[in-house]
Amino acid sequence: MITVLLADDHALVRKGFRRLLEDEEDIRVVGEAGDGAQAVELAKTLRPNVVVMDYAMPGMDGLQATHEIRRNVPESAILMLSMHADENYVRNALDAGASGYILKNALDLDLSSAVRAVAAGRAFGLPRPRADQDEHFDRLTPREKQILQLIAKGHSNKEIAAMLGLSVNTVSVHRANVMNELNLHRTAELVLYAIRHGLVSPR
Repeated sequence: MITVLLADDHALVRKGFRRLLEDEEDIRVVGEAGDGAQAVELAKTLRPNVVVMDYAMPGMDGLQATHEIRRNVPESAILMLSMHADENYVRNALDAGASGYILKNALDLDLSSAVRAVAAGRAFGLPRPRADQDEHFDRLTPREKQILQLIAKGHSNKEIAAMLGLSVNTVSVHRANVMNELNLHRTAELVLYAIRHGLVSPR
């Protein structure tokens, strides 16, 4: 039996996904989360085989939650659902640790096949995006990308430290490393850079 945790901020979407998955004899939905932070906590408690994760959620989004779940519950595979086909979004999902990536608006959304694939340790819907020309972005560590994303979303070093369980000093060092690597000097430049690389949505 494949156990699944659903993480999406729309209750109706979760209900639809639950119905789709529970029609399958070998899949059982064991929990639902309405945001990323709740998804992380439920993953730690329930330790599901697969987390079906919405990319865009309020507060801690799907990318951040994926980072945290992969760190705390490495045995849980992440299947990322997104409205974005842009290769930067796919790359960011991969970097965060997702095993699968499917578009929410795909008419042929075969959720159960995707869940089975990632539960079995296979990638799903993840042709490696073509090489990005931005070698500086590629040199950032997953933690540095995570902190860049949170900076771009308007969080202070103190808030980021609290969210990630780090010291403020550690966050400051990561922030300085990111700015040095990217040769950016102001927060506004970091925000624009993060939007351009799909770490945050401009809206």
